[in-house]
Amino acid sequence: MRRTFRLAAVLAAATLGLAACGGGGDDAAAPAEGKGGAPIVLASFNFTDSVILAELYGAALEAKGYPVERKLNIGSRELIYPSLQKGELQFIPEYQGAAIVNGFNETAPKDAASEHAKLTELFAKSNIGLLDYAPAENKNTYLVKADLAQAQGLVKIGDLKKLPNVVVAGGPECEKRPTCFAGIRDTYGVNATFQAVQEAGPRVEQLRSGAVTVIPVDSVNPLVGDPAFKALEDDLAIVPTENVVPAVAKKVLDERGPDFAATVNAVSAKLTTEELRGLNKLVDSDGELPADVAKEWLATQGLI
Repeated sequence: MRRTFRLAAVLAAATLGLAACGGGGDDAAAPAEGKGGAPIVLASFNFTDSVILAELYGAALEAKGYPVERKLNIGSRELIYPSLQKGELQFIPEYQGAAIVNGFNETAPKDAASEHAKLTELFAKSNIGLLDYAPAENKNTYLVKADLAQAQGLVKIGDLKKLPNVVVAGGPECEKRPTCFAGIRDTYGVNATFQAVQEAGPRVEQLRSGAVTVIPVDSVNPLVGDPAFKALEDDLAIVPTENVVPAVAKKVLDERGPDFAATVNAVSAKLTTEELRGLNKLVDSDGELPADVAKEWLATQGLI
């Protein structure tokens, strides 16, 4: 990703800051309709990609004058959905297929548009609406060590049946999910055991050391494509289409109006899988902060 926009972003922020402090009169001081009041409570799951997405949407909204409160890196859907349904959380970037399968225990359709329609119906019962889905996808991808894959001829997830002992490491929620360990065991028929490892970093280290056989990572993770690892093909499609989609409390959508929706949709329209993988790399590999990476990307896209 080109990084030449840093100075422009800083100058733009400085200009906005001066404008905000200047004596603009009554019109300048009055907030635009739908932009005042209590902050919009924005949440994320507990992995890099989700935090970056929340920062992207949050920074874009703040640039338009909407107040935002961040509650990031919370955890899995099992933790987030009850608070979302109660209205304690009001906005989360979701992933369509996983939301249907893991959030509602339903079967996901095979295309993004049908998933969007189905997820809209499922969320409507909790007074949560969906905005436009992004071209970007982030789905579970299963990695093994490249040397093991080469030695044992591992190309597809089903090829794990060639191994006498298979250990799958993932977050605790992975064990019962048909898109994760349960799918590897039941759909693919792999005789495997599960090891719960909450954080992604330790899971990767256990894979490197050979302590575990396979781990799920995000498809936008920089490890996908790393020559040290092999991404196994999901030929039986246990993982559905996973386009990014903002799930927002209907109360927020109603109160904030069409400009709010347009701001969020403009961010989604620019998001591709390749762009998201690049943003993940800047955070996970280069050590940059998600908030900084998000603002810089938004500036290059002309969104702030």
